[in-house]
Amino acid sequence: MNWTRAWLRTSVIGHRLAGCGRASQTRQPAVAHSASSGSNIHRDTPYNNEQMTFEFTEENYQRIEQILKKYPKNYKQSAVIALLDMAQRQCGGWVPLAAMNKVAQVLEMNPMRVYEVATFYTMIHRSPIGKYNLQVCTTTPCMLRGAYDVLQACAEESGAEVGGDSADGLFHLMEVECLGACANAPMMQINDEYYEDLTPESAKRVVRSFRDGKPLPKGPQISRSNSMGPMGKTSLFEEPPGPHCREL
Repeated sequence: MNWTRAWLRTSVIGHRLAGCGRASQTRQPAVAHSASSGSNIHRDTPYNNEQMTFEFTEENYQRIEQILKKYPKNYKQSAVIALLDMAQRQCGGWVPLAAMNKVAQVLEMNPMRVYEVATFYTMIHRSPIGKYNLQVCTTTPCMLRGAYDVLQACAEESGAEVGGDSADGLFHLMEVECLGACANAPMMQINDEYYEDLTPESAKRVVRSFRDGKPLPKGPQISRSNSMGPMGKTSLFEEPPGPHCREL
């Protein structure tokens, strides 16, 4: 297969023919897109275009200075994810094009390299999302424990479809891969916090608590501490002796 011709056929011809109503006649392969990843194509909008500007806060510039001290001067581009995350938090949950360009300027890297990182990781959102990001893990351990029932419960309670926002702008719902809390399956992450050992009913309670402005305590939603098993603590009864890991 001539991949150049295939790419042109799927990516260009359809767009060019759309205006004359013939795009539907062009045969294109079916491509599955992750509901949480969004499009890798940037399209200018009134709130996100090349004419917009972005500046880190003075507090964040101080944090950037401390972050860059962790890297040799010729490797400061390694901080790109940390700075994208910082920009996302400053912007209320998403990273506009202007913020990506500012990250490129601060790290002295080609803007395209920043775009590549931002479009690769599903944790970086390039369009505004709801205030509370419901990220339901559906990888095998959680799936076997009813993750899809939890996902459905979150959709019903939040009013958001997977990959979309609720009408009131409070919630964004995502189906994500393993979040590393398999012992507490099924679980979900809401913004930065983990809510574990969920059932459809408890998941709805958690979502409802965020809507009411009184979030339930993070962690297991059953009567156990952290990831402790039904037999209670069976090891590590006292503080482990040193030496411990070095300070980072």
